[in-house]
Amino acid sequence: MIHTFAGNTLDRADSLRRDEDQIRHAEDQQSSRYLAFSNLNVLVNNTDEGLQLGWISQSDVAQLNISVPPVLLGLEGDIAHFAIDLSELAEAEKALGLQGQWSFMDCRLAAMDLPDNKTGVLSQSRAQLDWHARHQYCSQCGTQTQQQKGGHTRHCASCKADHFPRTDPVVIMLITDGERCLLGQSVGRLANSGIYSTLAGFIDQGESIEEAVQREIKEESGIIVDTVSYHSSQPWPFPSSLMIGCIGHAISTDIVIDTVEMADVRWFSRSDVALALEKQNDHLRLPGPFAIAHHLIKSWIDDDKY
Repeated sequence: MIHTFAGNTLDRADSLRRDEDQIRHAEDQQSSRYLAFSNLNVLVNNTDEGLQLGWISQSDVAQLNISVPPVLLGLEGDIAHFAIDLSELAEAEKALGLQGQWSFMDCRLAAMDLPDNKTGVLSQSRAQLDWHARHQYCSQCGTQTQQQKGGHTRHCASCKADHFPRTDPVVIMLITDGERCLLGQSVGRLANSGIYSTLAGFIDQGESIEEAVQREIKEESGIIVDTVSYHSSQPWPFPSSLMIGCIGHAISTDIVIDTVEMADVRWFSRSDVALALEKQNDHLRLPGPFAIAHHLIKSWIDDDKY
């Protein structure tokens, strides 16, 4: 299963990244394409065929005189594709001379309308640009670092350390006792929204996926889980996580909510959830197909093995 923010079809071009001269050459080619961002909003073009990523040309980038180097995303055939951060420009749209249906758009909103095979490029671009913006200095000695390998590393000239863009693993899990599933609202964004989702949490160091599922569920809801099975995964570039979707079996049913983390946690019947997926339940709203949580819930409804 390929989720939103996955399905990137670019060749990430590891061999090209090893040659700084070849990267500079690729940056200067008229055929090269640049995906522009401003304050982590992506440039899009709302065409007659629907929303498309807003690729600009090398000449467009050259006339802007941006101080931040582009990030090499990869190759499509022989054509290099880059992401470029235009946040230093006060009015990026004006600087580009955009007309018609071009605009900078929140990446979550854009991904809902972009072709499925383009959201993976969006995910890679946003995550890497955000990482570079937030990791300008060496974590070992504090010296300002320099981007290398087309954005795949930041190098510290002082202590010689190399720093790599990180991905934080997160478990997200549908827990069931057979005819019911466990859903909750976290404190903050979902609280009082009417939307209930699967529970989730970051994996700790020295912890397996299965152990993380069992620990997070016990911490947030008091429920004990025994068996855990892998379902699918979803890149989540807000800022740079990998959502590891699992389905677990509960061997206890009494809920004890961690009120620091969760606003509410409840058991929901299969019939209530099935109606909610069809948007026919006035008392329960679920995440849409944009989110892996939707597909975990739908798998439980559709597949008898759960």
